[in-house]
Amino acid sequence: MFTIGAMSRKTGTKVQTIRYYEQIGLLPEPERTAGGQRRYAQSDLDRLAFIRHARQLGFSLSAIRELLDLADHPEQSCSDADSIARRQLLQVEQRLERLEALRSELQRMISECAGDRVAQCRVLEILRDHSECLTAHDEIGA
Repeated sequence: MFTIGAMSRKTGTKVQTIRYYEQIGLLPEPERTAGGQRRYAQSDLDRLAFIRHARQLGFSLSAIRELLDLADHPEQSCSDADSIARRQLLQVEQRLERLEALRSELQRMISECAGDRVAQCRVLEILRDHSECLTAHDEIGA
């Protein structure tokens, strides 16, 4: 049995995040000691490691919930898991396209800036006026 602190250390997940995953049902409610302390089994540690790895790969919590449901029913077809992974791959590819457009725009801004005085700074001019950009781009979230 593991304490919440041990779960945190073993997976690199913050204690408050572990509690949140319990609250939203990604992790089951743990057993408790007579003093009310949480105690986790190896299966809980494995599940948290799964969630953590999926988050590192950029899966949303709803996609992780779907994947966990599939993992909890190993007799099901793998095609649903493949479909979820394909959706994630498409999102990553779209994000890469947006990042590449931003990269090009930033490289252009820097190359057009003579580096003299702020009054003639091309970087600042382009940042002030979005119409100066050559590509359409939106904010890239984390």
